[in-house]
Amino acid sequence: MNTELFIARHIVTRSRENFSRPVILLAIAAIALGLAVVIIAISVVTGFQQEISDKVTGFGAHIQIGPYSGNVSYEKTPISKNQSFYPALDRMEEVRKIQVFALKAGIIKENDQIQGVVLKGVGPDYDWSFFSDKIIKGEPLNIKDSAETDDVLISRVLANLLKLEVGDPLRMYFIAGDQSKTRGRRFTIKGIYETGLEEFDKLYVIGDIKHIRDLNYWKPDQVGGFEVLLYDFDDLDEVTEKIFSNINYELDAQSIRDLYPQIFDWLELQDKNVIVILVLVVLVAAVTMISTLLILILERTNMIGILKALGARNISIRKVFLYNAAYIIGIGLFWGNLFGIGLCLLQEYTGLITLDQESYYMDVVPINLNLWYILLVNADALLINLFILITPSYIIAKITPIKAIRFS
Repeated sequence: MNTELFIARHIVTRSRENFSRPVILLAIAAIALGLAVVIIAISVVTGFQQEISDKVTGFGAHIQIGPYSGNVSYEKTPISKNQSFYPALDRMEEVRKIQVFALKAGIIKENDQIQGVVLKGVGPDYDWSFFSDKIIKGEPLNIKDSAETDDVLISRVLANLLKLEVGDPLRMYFIAGDQSKTRGRRFTIKGIYETGLEEFDKLYVIGDIKHIRDLNYWKPDQVGGFEVLLYDFDDLDEVTEKIFSNINYELDAQSIRDLYPQIFDWLELQDKNVIVILVLVVLVAAVTMISTLLILILERTNMIGILKALGARNISIRKVFLYNAAYIIGIGLFWGNLFGIGLCLLQEYTGLITLDQESYYMDVVPINLNLWYILLVNADALLINLFILITPSYIIAKITPIKAIRFS
């Protein structure tokens, strides 16, 4: 094997001095560019999927536990918060937090503008980590068990539509719990948030859950349901099944994917874009490497004849050229990683490339650099290219020593 590697290095060194050098450089450039494109595509697509998933789960958590019924409206049957899993569920290894919530549809009437919204009531146990960096004006709510607060959060979309600012009063009207009359509430805008998901931003107003209890004539211990936050989104299906199996038969556990299937089905479609790019890049790299290998074999026909005359077997000579091809591919992978990862890091830390938030739900191109994805892409690129080169390397068996030595 040491002899074969020595000959392979000799071919590469001597190729710098003859007509195969431009072909080798072209092959390295094709592999480097292809790998960089794949790394950027995967990082952008997975970053986009992660960003949208985080925003959707920020509004609805990873898992919701609520009454088991066919009622799909916001006016669901209340349940007691005194459940065996609350707050004990957060002792599960995968669970980060469990919190109570309730929803109630209403109408905002301000400055001759009417807008239908949903008041999301939250309690003192609410996790504000999602909204902490989404609040562009004001501050998060300070909700306590003892006293009811009239402070609410609204989105920038609603604030612009209704011409409201932090500190302004907000009047909302609701159908009372007995469905017999309309009741109004006067809130104060404590903060304005912006997530980029306009469909959600236009819908949700965040406030104290005690208002929903009062409007629906609920008892002090009743809630609309429970939200479960996980550490890892990949555990979603497994934990949902586990929770469903361990709660009261009158309750249901639904993942955020079950609640918003259209959004997550759309996100999964983005994977097809990466597959198309990957197939095209592999085809380009394969054609380039096959051409490079054939040129190297043609250029070294005389050497092949001499090696065969000295007793070298076809498989040994084929290994020499495959080692040479692996060396060329390795150089291309190095520069491809350097270029692709470098551009991704530049975008991640500078936000150089921006987006139209109304169209893409975010204002900069998101990046998710995953080490395992990068290693997998590199391994696949190396193995696929070498596998494709096995067939054209069989041309060496067709070369006879006498004709090869005379070849010039």
